[in-house]
Amino acid sequence: MKIYTKTGDKGETSLFGGERVQKSEQRLRAYGTIDELNSFTGIAVFETADDGVKKILLKIQNQLFSLGADLATPETEKTKKLNIFRIDDGFIKTIEEFIDKYEKKLDELKSFILPGGSKSASVLHVCRAVCRRAEREIVELSNSEKINREIIVYINRLSDLLFVLSRYENKIAGIPDTIWKL
Repeated sequence: MKIYTKTGDKGETSLFGGERVQKSEQRLRAYGTIDELNSFTGIAVFETADDGVKKILLKIQNQLFSLGADLATPETEKTKKLNIFRIDDGFIKTIEEFIDKYEKKLDELKSFILPGGSKSASVLHVCRAVCRRAEREIVELSNSEKINREIIVYINRLSDLLFVLSRYENKIAGIPDTIWKL
């Protein structure tokens, strides 16, 4: 199979199910941002030395791939036959369990912190910022098209997890959080 098909040369692409759409459509911005988040998460996997965090990030990458497929497949009678896996509350519960586990290992947060610290924490902060942008893109999509509402909940929790993991990475590196000061 060739990587190039030439079918997108005029600014269109196909969604799962075959529907042709403009590459500038909101749905593509939403799942394109998820792809970007997945790519940055791959860098975070490489940068972390903690095996537990690495396993979580690899799981997240797989979940993000599923989330992208969910976004790329509007639910219609035709696409229901494709058996696309949809994000559900099991995904959300998994993320919440990770947050709870790692938040217990951190000092209580009493003020805003600046992104940064160790390289792995910094990359996780970038992931968190991209995740927040993905959330905005998905919410914008949901204003005009029907989407799986669990996606918004999942992506909101994911940004929280990325924040917690960035703080954890700094803690295990012996780097204190940088407190925001006026």
